[in-house]
Amino acid sequence: MFELDHDLAQDIVDRAMAILPYNVNVMDSQGLILGSGEAQRINTRHEGAQLVLANERIVEIDSEAAKCLKGVQPGVNLPLMLDGRLIGVLGITGEPQQLRTYAELVRMTAEMLLAQRHLQVEQQWRRQRCDDLLALLLGGSGDSPRLLDEARQLGLKPQLPRIPCLFELDEGQGAEALSVWLMQRYPDSWCVSPARQSLLWCRPTTLVVDEARLLDKLQAQGWQVQRLAMGGAADGVDKLRRGYRRVRDLLAYGREVLPRERLLSLARYRLPALLWRHRQDDALDELLEPLQRIRAKDVSGQLLATLRAWCAHDGQSQACAEALGIHRNSLRYRLERIGELSGVDPLRLEGLLSLYLGLQLLAPDSRSGTSPL
Repeated sequence: MFELDHDLAQDIVDRAMAILPYNVNVMDSQGLILGSGEAQRINTRHEGAQLVLANERIVEIDSEAAKCLKGVQPGVNLPLMLDGRLIGVLGITGEPQQLRTYAELVRMTAEMLLAQRHLQVEQQWRRQRCDDLLALLLGGSGDSPRLLDEARQLGLKPQLPRIPCLFELDEGQGAEALSVWLMQRYPDSWCVSPARQSLLWCRPTTLVVDEARLLDKLQAQGWQVQRLAMGGAADGVDKLRRGYRRVRDLLAYGREVLPRERLLSLARYRLPALLWRHRQDDALDELLEPLQRIRAKDVSGQLLATLRAWCAHDGQSQACAEALGIHRNSLRYRLERIGELSGVDPLRLEGLLSLYLGLQLLAPDSRSGTSPL
Protein backbone atom coordinates (compact mmCIF):
# COMPACT_ATOMS: atom_id res chain seq x y z
CA MET A 1 0.00 0.00 0.00
CA PHE A 2 1.36 3.42 -0.98
CA GLU A 3 2.41 5.64 1.93
CA LEU A 4 4.11 9.00 2.31
CA ASP A 5 7.86 8.94 2.93
CA HIS A 6 10.39 11.59 3.96
CA ASP A 7 11.64 12.27 0.42
CA LEU A 8 8.20 12.80 -1.09
CA ALA A 9 7.03 14.89 1.88
CA GLN A 10 10.08 17.15 1.68
CA ASP A 11 9.65 17.48 -2.08
CA ILE A 12 6.10 18.76 -1.53
CA VAL A 13 7.38 21.19 1.13
CA ASP A 14 10.19 22.52 -1.05
CA ARG A 15 7.90 23.07 -4.07
CA ALA A 16 5.27 24.85 -1.97
CA MET A 17 7.74 27.07 -0.11
CA ALA A 18 9.39 28.11 -3.38
CA ILE A 19 6.30 30.22 -4.09
CA LEU A 20 4.77 30.81 -0.61
CA PRO A 21 6.13 33.11 2.13
CA TYR A 22 4.98 30.61 4.80
CA ASN A 23 6.36 27.49 6.39
CA VAL A 24 4.86 24.21 5.18
CA ASN A 25 4.70 20.85 6.98
CA VAL A 26 3.70 17.45 5.64
CA MET A 27 2.62 14.77 8.09
CA ASP A 28 2.00 11.05 7.61
CA SER A 29 -1.09 9.03 8.54
CA GLN A 30 0.08 8.93 12.18
CA GLY A 31 0.59 12.69 12.52
CA LEU A 32 4.41 12.47 12.35
CA ILE A 33 6.08 15.39 10.54
CA LEU A 34 8.00 13.92 7.57
CA GLY A 35 8.83 17.14 5.72
CA SER A 36 9.08 20.73 6.93
CA GLY A 37 10.63 24.10 6.23
CA GLU A 38 11.77 23.97 9.87
CA ALA A 39 14.18 21.04 9.97
CA GLN A 40 14.10 20.74 13.76
CA ARG A 41 10.40 19.75 13.64
CA ILE A 42 10.93 16.70 11.41
CA ASN A 43 10.07 13.40 13.14
CA THR A 44 8.01 15.14 15.84
CA ARG A 45 4.29 14.72 16.46
CA HIS A 46 1.82 17.33 15.24
CA GLU A 47 -1.37 17.42 17.30
CA GLY A 48 -3.17 19.52 14.70
CA ALA A 49 -2.52 16.81 12.12
CA GLN A 50 -3.90 14.19 14.50
CA LEU A 51 -7.11 16.21 14.76
CA VAL A 52 -7.38 16.20 10.97
CA LEU A 53 -6.78 12.45 10.86
CA ALA A 54 -9.37 11.80 13.56
CA ASN A 55 -12.09 13.95 11.97
CA GLU A 56 -11.09 13.72 8.27
CA ARG A 57 -11.64 17.44 7.73
CA ILE A 58 -9.77 20.75 7.56
CA VAL A 59 -8.61 22.04 10.93
CA GLU A 60 -7.75 25.72 11.39
CA ILE A 61 -5.72 26.69 14.45
CA ASP A 62 -5.38 30.32 15.53
CA SER A 63 -2.86 31.71 17.98
CA GLU A 64 -5.04 31.05 21.03
CA ALA A 65 -5.80 27.44 20.07
CA ALA A 66 -2.15 26.76 19.29
CA LYS A 67 -1.19 27.50 22.89
CA CYS A 68 -3.29 24.53 24.01
CA LEU A 69 -1.74 21.98 21.62
CA LYS A 70 1.67 20.35 21.72
CA GLY A 71 4.05 20.92 18.82
CA VAL A 72 1.57 23.15 16.98
CA GLN A 73 1.80 26.65 15.56
CA PRO A 74 -1.08 28.74 14.15
CA GLY A 75 -2.07 27.63 10.69
CA VAL A 76 -4.31 25.57 8.43
CA ASN A 77 -4.12 21.77 8.30
CA LEU A 78 -5.71 19.95 5.38
CA PRO A 79 -6.23 16.23 4.73
CA LEU A 80 -4.23 14.75 1.83
CA MET A 81 -6.28 12.22 -0.13
CA LEU A 82 -5.21 9.59 -2.64
CA ASP A 83 -7.84 7.49 -4.40
CA GLY A 84 -10.34 8.38 -1.66
CA ARG A 85 -7.96 7.34 1.13
CA LEU A 86 -6.59 9.73 3.75
CA ILE A 87 -2.81 9.22 3.72
CA GLY A 88 -1.46 12.37 5.36
CA VAL A 89 -1.88 16.00 6.32
CA LEU A 90 -0.65 19.26 4.80
CA GLY A 91 0.00 22.08 7.26
CA ILE A 92 0.69 25.73 6.41
CA THR A 93 1.95 27.94 9.24
CA GLY A 94 0.36 31.36 9.77
CA GLU A 95 -2.87 33.01 10.71
CA PRO A 96 -5.76 31.05 9.13
CA GLN A 97 -7.51 34.07 7.65
CA GLN A 98 -4.36 34.90 5.67
CA LEU A 99 -3.90 31.34 4.38
CA ARG A 100 -7.32 30.27 3.12
CA THR A 101 -6.64 31.66 -0.36
CA TYR A 102 -3.51 29.54 -0.75
CA ALA A 103 -4.35 26.41 1.20
CA GLU A 104 -6.62 24.65 -1.30
CA LEU A 105 -4.26 25.39 -4.20
CA VAL A 106 -1.31 23.99 -2.27
CA ARG A 107 -3.32 20.91 -1.29
CA MET A 108 -4.37 20.33 -4.92
CA THR A 109 -0.73 20.55 -6.03
CA ALA A 110 0.38 18.20 -3.25
CA GLU A 111 -2.28 15.63 -4.15
CA MET A 112 -1.21 15.81 -7.80
CA LEU A 113 2.36 15.04 -6.73
CA LEU A 114 1.09 12.16 -4.62
CA ALA A 115 -0.87 10.72 -7.53
CA GLN A 116 2.11 11.08 -9.85
CA ARG A 117 4.47 9.35 -7.41
CA HIS A 118 1.89 6.63 -6.76
CA LEU A 119 1.66 5.96 -10.49
CA GLN A 120 5.46 5.81 -10.79
CA VAL A 121 5.66 3.35 -7.89
CA GLU A 122 2.92 1.17 -9.39
CA GLN A 123 4.62 1.17 -12.80
CA GLN A 124 7.96 0.31 -11.24
CA TRP A 125 6.38 -2.48 -9.21
CA ARG A 126 4.60 -3.83 -12.29
CA ARG A 127 7.80 -3.80 -14.35
CA GLN A 128 9.71 -5.57 -11.59
CA ARG A 129 6.94 -8.12 -11.06
CA CYS A 130 6.73 -8.77 -14.79
CA ASP A 131 10.51 -9.28 -14.92
CA ASP A 132 10.38 -11.67 -11.96
CA LEU A 133 7.42 -13.53 -13.40
CA LEU A 134 9.02 -13.94 -16.81
CA ALA A 135 12.21 -15.21 -15.16
CA LEU A 136 10.10 -17.84 -13.36
CA LEU A 137 8.12 -18.74 -16.47
CA LEU A 138 11.23 -19.20 -18.59
CA GLY A 139 13.54 -20.51 -15.90
CA GLY A 140 12.00 -23.89 -15.18
CA SER A 141 9.19 -23.36 -12.67
CA GLY A 142 6.70 -21.57 -14.86
CA ASP A 143 4.01 -24.21 -15.35
CA SER A 144 1.99 -23.60 -12.21
CA PRO A 145 -1.57 -22.37 -12.85
CA ARG A 146 -1.02 -19.57 -10.32
CA LEU A 147 1.91 -18.09 -12.25
CA LEU A 148 0.14 -18.37 -15.59
CA ASP A 149 -2.97 -16.75 -14.14
CA GLU A 150 -0.93 -13.88 -12.72
CA ALA A 151 0.79 -13.47 -16.09
CA ARG A 152 -2.63 -13.11 -17.74
CA GLN A 153 -3.74 -10.57 -15.12
CA LEU A 154 -0.62 -8.50 -15.76
CA GLY A 155 -1.35 -8.52 -19.49
CA LEU A 156 1.62 -10.71 -20.46
CA LYS A 157 -0.55 -12.95 -22.68
CA PRO A 158 1.26 -16.26 -22.04
CA GLN A 159 -1.06 -18.00 -24.53
CA LEU A 160 0.51 -16.22 -27.54
CA PRO A 161 2.94 -18.25 -29.70
CA ARG A 162 6.35 -16.59 -29.58
CA ILE A 163 9.78 -16.92 -31.18
CA PRO A 164 12.81 -16.88 -28.82
CA CYS A 165 15.70 -14.68 -29.97
CA LEU A 166 18.89 -14.33 -27.92
CA PHE A 167 21.10 -11.23 -28.25
CA GLU A 168 24.76 -11.14 -27.25
CA LEU A 169 25.99 -7.59 -26.67
CA ASP A 170 29.46 -6.13 -26.55
CA GLU A 171 31.23 -5.89 -23.22
CA GLY A 172 30.01 -2.95 -21.16
CA GLN A 173 26.60 -2.68 -22.82
CA GLY A 174 23.70 -3.48 -20.51
CA ALA A 175 20.55 -5.17 -21.77
CA GLU A 176 17.96 -3.08 -19.91
CA ALA A 177 17.82 -0.20 -22.40
CA LEU A 178 17.61 -2.62 -25.34
CA SER A 179 14.78 -4.44 -23.57
CA VAL A 180 12.79 -1.19 -23.24
CA TRP A 181 13.47 -0.30 -26.89
CA LEU A 182 12.26 -3.66 -28.17
CA MET A 183 9.12 -3.79 -26.03
CA GLN A 184 8.12 -0.28 -27.08
CA ARG A 185 8.38 -1.13 -30.77
CA TYR A 186 7.17 -4.74 -30.75
CA PRO A 187 3.94 -5.10 -28.70
CA ASP A 188 3.43 -8.18 -26.50
CA SER A 189 7.15 -9.00 -26.55
CA TRP A 190 8.83 -10.61 -23.55
CA CYS A 191 12.35 -9.58 -22.59
CA VAL A 192 14.53 -11.22 -19.95
CA SER A 193 18.24 -10.69 -19.33
CA PRO A 194 19.76 -14.06 -18.32
CA ALA A 195 23.24 -12.51 -18.08
CA ARG A 196 24.75 -9.03 -18.14
CA GLN A 197 25.62 -8.98 -21.85
CA SER A 198 22.70 -11.05 -23.14
CA LEU A 199 19.00 -10.47 -23.69
CA LEU A 200 16.31 -13.03 -24.44
CA TRP A 201 13.63 -11.48 -26.65
CA CYS A 202 10.47 -13.54 -27.17
CA ARG A 203 8.43 -11.87 -29.91
CA PRO A 204 4.93 -12.89 -31.01
CA THR A 205 4.88 -14.95 -34.20
CA THR A 206 2.44 -12.44 -35.69
CA LEU A 207 5.20 -9.81 -35.84
CA VAL A 208 7.16 -9.91 -39.09
CA VAL A 209 10.77 -8.95 -38.44
CA ASP A 210 13.70 -8.68 -40.84
CA GLU A 211 16.46 -9.64 -38.41
CA ALA A 212 19.31 -8.40 -40.61
CA ARG A 213 17.70 -4.95 -40.89
CA LEU A 214 16.97 -5.01 -37.17
CA LEU A 215 20.67 -5.52 -36.40
CA ASP A 216 21.57 -2.60 -38.68
CA LYS A 217 18.98 -0.41 -36.98
CA LEU A 218 20.26 -1.34 -33.52
CA GLN A 219 23.81 -0.53 -34.57
CA ALA A 220 22.62 2.86 -35.83
CA GLN A 221 21.02 3.40 -32.41
CA GLY A 222 24.35 2.72 -30.70
CA TRP A 223 23.96 -0.93 -29.64
CA GLN A 224 26.83 -3.18 -30.62
CA VAL A 225 25.28 -6.63 -31.07
CA GLN A 226 27.89 -9.34 -31.46
CA ARG A 227 25.38 -11.92 -32.61
CA LEU A 228 21.70 -12.81 -32.58
CA ALA A 229 20.44 -16.41 -32.34
CA MET A 230 16.88 -17.04 -33.55
CA GLY A 231 14.75 -20.02 -32.59
CA GLY A 232 11.54 -21.47 -33.96
CA ALA A 233 7.94 -20.69 -33.09
CA ALA A 234 6.93 -21.97 -29.65
CA ASP A 235 3.28 -22.50 -28.72
CA GLY A 236 3.07 -22.30 -24.95
CA VAL A 237 5.46 -21.50 -22.12
CA ASP A 238 6.95 -24.99 -21.86
CA LYS A 239 7.95 -25.04 -25.54
CA LEU A 240 9.22 -21.48 -25.27
CA ARG A 241 11.42 -22.53 -22.37
CA ARG A 242 12.85 -25.36 -24.47
CA GLY A 243 13.29 -22.91 -27.32
CA TYR A 244 15.35 -20.66 -25.06
CA ARG A 245 17.71 -23.54 -24.27
CA ARG A 246 18.10 -24.22 -27.99
CA VAL A 247 19.02 -20.63 -28.88
CA ARG A 248 21.39 -20.53 -25.90
CA ASP A 249 23.19 -23.57 -27.32
CA LEU A 250 23.09 -22.01 -30.77
CA LEU A 251 24.67 -18.80 -29.50
CA ALA A 252 27.45 -20.74 -27.76
CA TYR A 253 28.04 -22.73 -30.96
CA GLY A 254 28.21 -19.56 -33.05
CA ARG A 255 30.58 -17.86 -30.62
CA GLU A 256 33.13 -20.68 -30.82
CA VAL A 257 32.69 -22.11 -34.30
CA LEU A 258 31.21 -19.28 -36.41
CA PRO A 259 32.71 -16.15 -34.84
CA ARG A 260 32.15 -14.07 -37.98
CA GLU A 261 28.43 -14.84 -38.19
CA ARG A 262 26.22 -12.20 -36.55
CA LEU A 263 22.91 -13.83 -37.44
CA LEU A 264 22.32 -17.45 -36.45
CA SER A 265 19.14 -19.34 -37.28
CA LEU A 266 18.14 -22.53 -35.50
CA ALA A 267 16.45 -23.68 -38.71
CA ARG A 268 19.88 -23.71 -40.36
CA TYR A 269 22.13 -24.78 -37.49
CA ARG A 270 19.85 -27.01 -35.40
CA LEU A 271 21.96 -30.17 -35.80
CA PRO A 272 25.36 -28.46 -35.34
CA ALA A 273 24.10 -26.68 -32.21
CA LEU A 274 22.79 -29.97 -30.82
CA LEU A 275 26.14 -31.64 -31.45
CA TRP A 276 27.97 -28.72 -29.90
CA ARG A 277 25.96 -29.06 -26.73
CA HIS A 278 27.29 -32.61 -26.36
CA ARG A 279 30.79 -31.88 -27.61
CA GLN A 280 32.38 -33.18 -24.39
CA ASP A 281 31.01 -36.64 -25.07
CA ASP A 282 33.90 -38.99 -25.93
CA ALA A 283 31.83 -40.61 -28.66
CA LEU A 284 31.94 -37.39 -30.70
CA ASP A 285 35.72 -37.58 -30.84
CA GLU A 286 35.23 -40.30 -33.46
CA LEU A 287 33.66 -37.68 -35.74
CA LEU A 288 36.55 -35.26 -35.30
CA GLU A 289 39.46 -37.66 -35.67
CA PRO A 290 39.16 -38.10 -39.48
CA LEU A 291 39.08 -34.32 -39.93
CA GLN A 292 42.07 -33.83 -37.65
CA ARG A 293 44.01 -36.25 -39.86
CA ILE A 294 43.08 -34.19 -42.92
CA ARG A 295 44.01 -30.92 -41.21
CA ALA A 296 47.43 -32.30 -40.22
CA LYS A 297 48.35 -32.82 -43.92
CA ASP A 298 46.27 -30.00 -45.42
CA VAL A 299 48.68 -27.09 -44.93
CA SER A 300 46.84 -24.73 -47.29
CA GLY A 301 43.38 -25.68 -46.03
CA GLN A 302 42.36 -26.61 -49.58
CA LEU A 303 41.02 -30.05 -48.77
CA LEU A 304 38.86 -28.91 -45.87
CA ALA A 305 37.50 -26.07 -48.00
CA THR A 306 36.69 -28.61 -50.71
CA LEU A 307 34.94 -30.87 -48.21
CA ARG A 308 32.84 -27.98 -46.93
CA ALA A 309 31.83 -27.06 -50.46
CA TRP A 310 31.02 -30.72 -51.20
CA CYS A 311 28.71 -30.87 -48.19
CA ALA A 312 27.19 -27.47 -48.95
CA HIS A 313 26.23 -28.63 -52.45
CA ASP A 314 24.80 -31.95 -51.24
CA GLY A 315 27.42 -34.01 -53.06
CA GLN A 316 26.53 -32.56 -56.48
CA SER A 317 29.77 -32.70 -58.51
CA GLN A 318 29.00 -30.05 -61.13
CA ALA A 319 27.65 -27.46 -58.69
CA CYS A 320 30.52 -28.02 -56.27
CA ALA A 321 33.20 -27.80 -58.98
CA GLU A 322 31.71 -24.56 -60.29
CA ALA A 323 31.59 -23.07 -56.81
CA LEU A 324 35.26 -23.93 -56.30
CA GLY A 325 36.23 -22.81 -59.81
CA ILE A 326 37.85 -26.15 -60.71
CA HIS A 327 37.28 -29.00 -63.16
CA ARG A 328 35.20 -31.99 -62.07
CA ASN A 329 38.27 -34.24 -62.43
CA SER A 330 40.19 -31.99 -60.03
CA LEU A 331 37.29 -32.19 -57.62
CA ARG A 332 37.27 -35.97 -57.81
CA TYR A 333 40.99 -36.08 -57.14
CA ARG A 334 40.60 -33.92 -54.03
CA LEU A 335 37.72 -36.06 -52.75
CA GLU A 336 39.78 -39.20 -53.21
CA ARG A 337 42.64 -37.53 -51.32
CA ILE A 338 40.21 -36.64 -48.51
CA GLY A 339 39.16 -40.28 -48.37
CA GLU A 340 42.76 -41.47 -48.20
CA LEU A 341 43.73 -39.12 -45.36
CA SER A 342 40.57 -39.47 -43.30
CA GLY A 343 39.79 -43.12 -43.89
CA VAL A 344 36.19 -42.06 -44.66
CA ASP A 345 34.79 -42.07 -48.21
CA PRO A 346 33.03 -38.74 -48.95
CA LEU A 347 31.48 -40.25 -52.09
CA ARG A 348 29.30 -42.57 -50.02
CA LEU A 349 26.27 -41.31 -48.09
CA GLU A 350 27.35 -42.66 -44.70
CA GLY A 351 30.85 -41.28 -45.19
CA LEU A 352 29.58 -37.88 -46.26
CA LEU A 353 27.23 -37.73 -43.27
CA SER A 354 30.02 -38.62 -40.85
CA LEU A 355 32.34 -35.97 -42.28
CA TYR A 356 29.55 -33.39 -42.32
CA LEU A 357 28.78 -33.95 -38.65
CA GLY A 358 32.48 -33.71 -37.79
CA LEU A 359 32.73 -30.39 -39.61
CA GLN A 360 30.08 -28.96 -37.33
CA LEU A 361 32.31 -29.57 -34.32
CA LEU A 362 35.54 -28.40 -35.93
CA ALA A 363 36.75 -25.08 -34.57
CA PRO A 364 37.94 -22.46 -37.10
CA ASP A 365 41.33 -23.11 -38.67
CA SER A 366 43.67 -20.32 -37.63
CA ARG A 367 45.71 -20.88 -40.77
CA SER A 368 42.90 -20.50 -43.30
CA GLY A 369 40.29 -18.65 -41.26
CA THR A 370 37.62 -21.04 -42.50
CA SER A 371 34.65 -22.15 -40.45
CA PRO A 372 32.22 -25.06 -40.55
CA LEU A 373 29.18 -24.94 -42.77
